[in-house]
Amino acid sequence: METTLQTRRQFLRTSALGAAAAWTLPVFLEKTFFALDAMAADAATQAITGKDSTILVVLQMAGGNDGLNMVVPYADDIYYQSRPKLALPADKLLKLDGYAGLNGKLTGLKSLFDEGHLAVVQGVGYPNPNRSHFRSTEIWQTASDAERIETQGWLGKYFDSCCAGADPTVGVAIGEQTPQAFMARTPTGVTFSKPEQFRWQPSEKSGGTLSAEEAFFRQLNGMDEEGVAPSDGGSIGTLAGGTKPDQSALDFLQRTALDAQLSSDKILAIARKYKSKVPYPPGPLAASLSMIARMIAGGLPTRVYYASQGGFDTHAGQMNAHDRLMGGFNDAVTAFVADLKEQGNFDRVVLMTFSEFGRRVAENANGGTDHGAAAPMFVLGGKVKAGLFGKYPSLSDLDHGDLKFSTDFRAIYGTILDKWLRAPSEVVLGRKFTTLPLLT
Repeated sequence: METTLQTRRQFLRTSALGAAAAWTLPVFLEKTFFALDAMAADAATQAITGKDSTILVVLQMAGGNDGLNMVVPYADDIYYQSRPKLALPADKLLKLDGYAGLNGKLTGLKSLFDEGHLAVVQGVGYPNPNRSHFRSTEIWQTASDAERIETQGWLGKYFDSCCAGADPTVGVAIGEQTPQAFMARTPTGVTFSKPEQFRWQPSEKSGGTLSAEEAFFRQLNGMDEEGVAPSDGGSIGTLAGGTKPDQSALDFLQRTALDAQLSSDKILAIARKYKSKVPYPPGPLAASLSMIARMIAGGLPTRVYYASQGGFDTHAGQMNAHDRLMGGFNDAVTAFVADLKEQGNFDRVVLMTFSEFGRRVAENANGGTDHGAAAPMFVLGGKVKAGLFGKYPSLSDLDHGDLKFSTDFRAIYGTILDKWLRAPSEVVLGRKFTTLPLLT
């Protein structure tokens, strides 16, 4: 007995799971974590957590965001010739330099750029681009070459390499399904969206009414009886990736984590501790970022958060739809940044956007744009170096009507892994990519 108690004390002192154990683990799950801890004993794991170190927020713009109408090459006549209906007037843009400007809806992002906290990486893509939503999403989420099929996600490989034995909430994704980016050899991460996933039961004391946690979650997400409010925009919402690996192990961990009260009510109880003074706009993305801000303020030991904004598959009627998406994106991110600043956590967080591809240079006959290739990415945070990085793709030298990439997206992943998460990017990504000077 004494040996067992001593082992447990040592485990609680040394493991990042101490915080999880403090939430009263059942014996079967605690044994699971002891096993994980033992397997990780000889690994270079990260003892630091999201309570005391840097945090990454990944924001997926699902459906193929039109980068040309987000970061607009207003000084190029070809842009206006290719888009007689969809081109944005130069005088309505937020100029970044003498060639490119932000969509006029991105006022908060422009302020961040001017303050020195927004990096715009131009012409991001990968060799031999795939124009299928599902396959390209899979490539981005696994960080694989276009010709190689992989099932484990790049963040899952980070969890495996650096977070073995960590609290399951080292990764938290908000959505209806786990992103493929989280898929790992050792199931890690928690995904949640709908209250019914978490088996809330009305308490006897409440007379059968919703628990405070469920009521809070529903209010935060603008939910009705059917669940999360739908995404605004086009036909594609959130894409988790095309190839579906065996998720039974992950599902098992999610179920046991829920049974152990390690997600749903405990996460929400932590989130409820913090009452933001910053008003968030309505909408699913703002609700997701508000929840993430609450979890950060509450001290959840999460290193990586994942959220999505859907609706970017704008094949028809793009002008109004894309403007709404840009406005919703801007307002949600602006509120999130203000919240982090109010908390004093802005310097600890980096937010990175990505979309599976951009759109074609020329508009189509339906007032929209079709699947393309290269597009810009945003990286923002208190420790981000502002500026335009990479080369804006040529509009006259195209690949079958699409922009050619100039920056491999894995160079950005590698930069964040090496410089922000302090993780070995070569191990996670399979090889070394040239990093970018995005961080101070």
